[in-house]
Order: sequence, then structure tokens, then C-alpha cells
Amino acid sequence: MQIAFTVNGKSVKVDSDPGMPLLWVLRETLGLTGTKFGCGMALCGACTVHLDGKEIRSCSTPVGEVADKKITTIEGLAESDAVIRAWIMEEVPQCGYCQPGQIMTAAALLSSNRNPSDADIDTAMAGNICRCGTYPGIRRAIHRAATLLAGQVSHD
Repeated sequence: MQIAFTVNGKSVKVDSDPGMPLLWVLRETLGLTGTKFGCGMALCGACTVHLDGKEIRSCSTPVGEVADKKITTIEGLAESDAVIRAWIMEEVPQCGYCQPGQIMTAAALLSSNRNPSDADIDTAMAGNICRCGTYPGIRRAIHRAATLLAGQVSHD
């Protein structure tokens, strides 16, 4: 079955079983390998992408459900994106495997809450697992990204 949707601003059509997880269509069919496979059960957050601006777990979302919708992957965030800049400034990644999902979740949080508290961050990020334990750095990076978004660029 041919399924049409938009990925990172580009219209695509894929021949796929509508029940196939979006993750595999992104990675195997479209070659967008930034979105990672973690658990396959929507529990770890490694496969997080945005569907019409809302975060979803692509490992458990059938591609048939995204027909005529907009998907944004980690590759779709501009290098100048405040979250990515903050992640680099705070030197968050260690192994880096979970970071695309962490960044996509943080970006979704900041799109709805431009000044999150620690509790807001902890709640929003609770579904994302980092085996390296970079949680303090992730929290710092989200606060820094909020500052960058507010136009209060910090250079320290």
C-alpha cells in the first residue's frame, strides 16, 4: 500500500504495510537513521519523533497512522536549533545512543513550555532512558535551551 506523508518538510510516498512501525520506514526505507531502536515497546524514548508537532514513539506507531501528516526526525531539526546548541554547550552526550530521542522530547517540551521548572523537565523526560546517566546534563541543557529561546544567550 502506498502511504504519503511529510518528513522533515519533504513529501514522501512509501510502499509499505500500513501496520509496519514508522521507525522501520524512517530507518530502512527513507535512510533516516538518527532515530534509534531501543526497546521496541515505546518505553525508552530512543525512537522519539514529532508527529504534527507532538512527540510520539515511532517504534509503536504504525506508518498507516501518519498518512497525510507531518513527521519531524532529529535530522529535521536545524543545526542552529536551540536544543541542539544547548546540548553541545553542556556537553551532554556520552555514548550518544539515546540523545536523538532525548533532544526530540526536550524540543517538544520547550515548544509548549518555554520556561520549564526542574519538575516540568523531570516529568516530560521521564519516559526517556539514558543508560549513561546524563540526566543532570540533560536538565542543564534544557534550561540553557530555554534561555537561548528567550534570546538571553549565555556564553559561560
